[in-house]
Amino acid sequence: MGSDTATRGNDMPYVLVLYYSRHGATRTLADEIAKGVDSVAGIEARLRTVPAVSPVSEATAPEIPDEGAIYVEEEDLRQCAGLALGSPTRFGNMAAPLKYFLDTTSGLWMNGVLVDRPATAFTSTASLHGGQESTLLTMLIPLLHHGMVYAGVPYSETRLIHTRSGGTPYGTSHVAGADGSREVDDDERHLARAQGRRIAELSLGLARMREARG
Repeated sequence: MGSDTATRGNDMPYVLVLYYSRHGATRTLADEIAKGVDSVAGIEARLRTVPAVSPVSEATAPEIPDEGAIYVEEEDLRQCAGLALGSPTRFGNMAAPLKYFLDTTSGLWMNGVLVDRPATAFTSTASLHGGQESTLLTMLIPLLHHGMVYAGVPYSETRLIHTRSGGTPYGTSHVAGADGSREVDDDERHLARAQGRRIAELSLGLARMREARG
């Protein structure tokens, strides 16, 4: 997979799969979305995460995570052809570490860097009614302010109708359980990969549109 090994000198366009994960469920969804992206010819996934934020963690967090994706830099966002944004829910909203990073991107907003690039979102919750859809909707707000084009999961993906855990047309989701032990199931994996393919195809299409427009 090109996601963890993508180099800055590579001319291949990429979808930035940017997530924060506390217990691993959101990271699993990110991996599945990246697989969907990588299944589309001519584009690749770039997996990145964000560090935890608190007075303690900011002082002691390593510069490189012990496992998983490396930390995102603004340049990763600046150069992406598309964005998939993932977070567990925190009281019906995205987790603070992800919002903290997005709050630092006003320079990109002022220059319209992300205008007309596609974006999508995904989430996980501890309980079935734990705020999945509200979290996805709040994640969409800063993306719209950046002028991005939001794409969810259409009902042509019939597993949206049959899933008994996560899903939603706003983006793939997962119910991890109170102790975080419930694994991402086949329906959720399928939807995440479909979401990855869709954002990859839209990224290529909108990139061609921007090039043609000059």
